[in-house]
Amino acid sequence: MEQDWINGLIGGLMIGSAAAVYLLINGRIMGASGILGGLADGSARGRARAEKLAFLAGLIVVPGLLVRAGAVPAETHVTGNLAVLVAAGLLVGLGTRLAGGCTSGHGVCGLSRLSPRGIAATAAYLAAGVLTLLLFRQVLHII
Repeated sequence: MEQDWINGLIGGLMIGSAAAVYLLINGRIMGASGILGGLADGSARGRARAEKLAFLAGLIVVPGLLVRAGAVPAETHVTGNLAVLVAAGLLVGLGTRLAGGCTSGHGVCGLSRLSPRGIAATAAYLAAGVLTLLLFRQVLHII
């Protein structure tokens, strides 16, 4: 099996396990956009705020530690075009607000609970991603 497939499998198991533990301990869905949104709009206070900050710090720090330890390669295939990166970030942010959640909330947690809302949102963002890729790669030749 290729190393990329093994890394993807390990990453998927880690995300799924983290989502299960988060749900079991907190009784809430592990949606990264909801966690970030609670910090951004100030609705997270006290223990909830510390918990959300720790979660986000883990999202940032752990991959860096794994790369530094040599456990995963640091190479990416991200474009160097700053305009494309900014547009992509804004579109992802807009999409998570419109869908009422992100891939970790709907895709990981929603699908695993057979949530109709999660299934519909996951189908919609996957279709939008495919159409966006086709537009930017085949029509506009940006990617």
